[in-house]
Amino acid sequence: MIWNEQMECMSREEMTKLQDERLVKLVKYVYDNVEYYRNKMDKCGVKPEDIKGICDITKLPYTTKDDLRDTYPFGLFAAPHSDIVRIHASSGTTGKATVVGYTQNDIDMWSECVARCMSMAGVTKDDIIQVAYGYGLFTGGLGAHYGAERLGAMVVPMSTGNSKKLTTMMVDFGATAIACTPSYLLHLSEVLRDEGLIDKIKLKAAICGAEPWTEKMRHEIETRLNITAHDIYGLSEIMGPGVACDCKEHAGLHICEDYFYPEIIDAKTLEPVSDGETGELVFTTLTKEGIPLIRYRTKDLTSITREKCKCGRTSARISRFKGRSDDMLIIRGVNVFPSQVEAALINVEEVTPHYMMIVDRENNLDSLEIQVEVDSKYYTDEIKGIEKLTKKIAGVIQSALGISAKIKLMGPNSLKRSEGKAVHVIDNRKLY
Repeated sequence: MIWNEQMECMSREEMTKLQDERLVKLVKYVYDNVEYYRNKMDKCGVKPEDIKGICDITKLPYTTKDDLRDTYPFGLFAAPHSDIVRIHASSGTTGKATVVGYTQNDIDMWSECVARCMSMAGVTKDDIIQVAYGYGLFTGGLGAHYGAERLGAMVVPMSTGNSKKLTTMMVDFGATAIACTPSYLLHLSEVLRDEGLIDKIKLKAAICGAEPWTEKMRHEIETRLNITAHDIYGLSEIMGPGVACDCKEHAGLHICEDYFYPEIIDAKTLEPVSDGETGELVFTTLTKEGIPLIRYRTKDLTSITREKCKCGRTSARISRFKGRSDDMLIIRGVNVFPSQVEAALINVEEVTPHYMMIVDRENNLDSLEIQVEVDSKYYTDEIKGIEKLTKKIAGVIQSALGISAKIKLMGPNSLKRSEGKAVHVIDNRKLY
């Protein structure tokens, strides 16, 4: 047995007892090792000895992305740098990355969680899995890679960017599983079809995440490739992919709740809501050493059930996400905020602060068009001048977001003004 499978089938009483013990240990560890948290807890009048178990978690303050920004880059680290073996980061709203660090124990725990998720998808040590998430500071590639290795599977670290090479190797190597974004997998299905390779692949399962997708999209993937597709969830602040995943029943995503304690709160009142009610998902990392987080507000809207699943697992399950309580978009696996675009355009004197982001899916891949209103004193119909400005803005946006976007220059006063809260995003993917 590669990992502790019994954790997924513990009784609710056993799980709560384990969470009690781990939370008490975590709070003392954080209080002793992170000055920022110690100050937050002191301000709230909370001491480690006040926390006797999960029942006391509401006494603790919330953590938000602002806390990570305010302590950039290492202010929330609890372990000394000599114990940090890896750094990951995601894009931030103001150009500063959200930085997370991992000890070797954190990496081992992460690998175990991803291995559990892949097992839910039916992947075993006898499988050959292509990892087609991006490698690097993004957690997707290495997270899936280490989890598959922990499972004992043969890993093909393909990353992204060369679809024809990926599909050729899929056939030649006899890959039986793949980990990637769902939109990229739909794109690969078209490449396989166009190359006449659909009947030659041995693929049986996909573990997809890093972007929102629908049940309709899952069905489309499964029909095109004759496989089962599973939804994996995670975020870099908490760990990366592997925080939760759905099983063969597709009746919610099982949380690795021996490592991550979930809460659902009302996004406005910040008070807990009952199981089955929709609210904002909050996580406490019960065992992380590098950058443990207490009551981290994910901004993801969902509901939770703790009823035993038909698959036999007793771990808590979250429903498919219903949206977010902030304005973050996930485009090609990258976190993007409209405020990033606004901050970037401020540095371009030829344009006004008025813009519109159009998010869509073209050929089953996320696309981003940004319509930018040109200042009247710079606006010209001369093609050469427009091309030069377009290229300049594209470079600024690429630097700010970490992804490319199509730039469309608009004439002065051509973008619609709003008397209330400005609308800067049209996300056509919701129509898929």
